[in-house]
Amino acid sequence: MYSTTLEAPVLLVGAAHVVDVRSPLRKALAERILDGVAVELDEERAAAILRPDPAGGGAARDLPITLRVWSMVQRRLGQELGQGAGAEMRAAAEIARERQLPLFLIDDPIRDTIGRMLRSLSYKERLSLLVGSVAGLLLPSRVVEHQIDKYNADRTEYLDEIRLAFPTVARVLLDERNEHMADRLVELRRRGFGRVAAVVGDAHVPGLAGALRRRGLPVETIDFAALHPATAR
Repeated sequence: MYSTTLEAPVLLVGAAHVVDVRSPLRKALAERILDGVAVELDEERAAAILRPDPAGGGAARDLPITLRVWSMVQRRLGQELGQGAGAEMRAAAEIARERQLPLFLIDDPIRDTIGRMLRSLSYKERLSLLVGSVAGLLLPSRVVEHQIDKYNADRTEYLDEIRLAFPTVARVLLDERNEHMADRLVELRRRGFGRVAAVVGDAHVPGLAGALRRRGLPVETIDFAALHPATAR
């Protein structure tokens, strides 16, 4: 189809950090020729997720309280809904290792991102984020599954609601990181890695796809809804 892999589209695969999509992810990538696999991780998060601290907590212990609580929420929901938080990133790393492909970390350093976000948050956003984090500790997994189904039903509407409630969070955690991850994927293309599958949180897929297209790269996407159909109720 392509005379060179440098003409092939970047493949963006949307995942959820607390939902186990290892099997469909493997199936989606099984028959694709790839030059590399990229993941939405930086070195610190990769160390925590790909080589977990047996004692748990690890790198998250000295993060701000809100982020520590969110880390606890992700770990709990990941265990209840699948194979623990970050299962999709571990699966991507396993696929790269099994196929002897390079694994690229394309996210910003987590501490830089958190610092930018906390410096920019309004008082209202700080309070709402803290309350939401604490509530998440008690949130039943079935409620999370319902929210996942709602997200899959209309991703655009769901993300618009998030942007309305948390504009700074959306800008720093989604928009700015999308631009930075796009730059790193462009650099991989310049280095000769044409067919790269990038596994990222699904909320990044539309913005990251747009950022790549603005930079002149073709894009193919596999949305989270394709990997994880609506939960039967």
